[in-house]
Amino acid sequence: MREYSEDKNYNQNDNLIYGTRAVLEAIRSGKEVEKLFLQNNLNNPLIKELKFELKSRSILFQLVPVEKLNRLTRNNHQGVVGFVAEISYCIVEDIVPALFEKGKNPIIIILDRITDTRNLGAIARTAECMGASAIVVPSRGSAIINADTVKTSAGALNYIPICREDNLKNVIDYLRDSGFIVVACSEKTNDTIYQADYTKPVAIILGSEENGISGEYMKRADSIVKIPMSGRIESLNVSVAAGMILSEVIRQRSIG
Repeated sequence: MREYSEDKNYNQNDNLIYGTRAVLEAIRSGKEVEKLFLQNNLNNPLIKELKFELKSRSILFQLVPVEKLNRLTRNNHQGVVGFVAEISYCIVEDIVPALFEKGKNPIIIILDRITDTRNLGAIARTAECMGASAIVVPSRGSAIINADTVKTSAGALNYIPICREDNLKNVIDYLRDSGFIVVACSEKTNDTIYQADYTKPVAIILGSEENGISGEYMKRADSIVKIPMSGRIESLNVSVAAGMILSEVIRQRSIG
């Protein structure tokens, strides 16, 4: 069984479900679970049944004290509180072959530790408008997709596939092996976004404004590029950065 590290990317409006049987049936019905919290030290037969189901489906959960669950809901949660996803997630290894079979020249966006739900929604909107093929997010340390995210995306999340993956390193390696050029967008370089080649299948990595892109992902990139700026503020909102680099991808492909 796997557990997540704790984060605060959830609130009372994120499709909360509670109660052992309710959560169990939601999982068995095929609903995607964004977050799942189980009370420490519970081991009754129904909890054992739930844990078995979670393990068999490789669903992440976090063991927490009852006080945390009580803060999430005042109802009788029976030691189990979850949040159901607004969308169904895809798998990169299913998406890529289908794109090539259709003769596409894919653009895939990889988001490293983007924790703001509205930023994620804005990136999805831009990516869909610019013809991106999919967005990849990590299963841990990423913004959840809730009603606010869908609203901010202006409905784009209903159209662009979102892949939630346990290991972004493996995803990047898989994409490179599949013929993608991997481009990391970071200020830690002298090269600009205009110096990379986006005419082939491309995967673009974007990191959070606070932490940037993880070093282990940066070293897997074929190119590291930055957006040239001349103002006093040293960084752009990540959704704006996504729009600028995607615009360059479209420009190069339109003249290529």
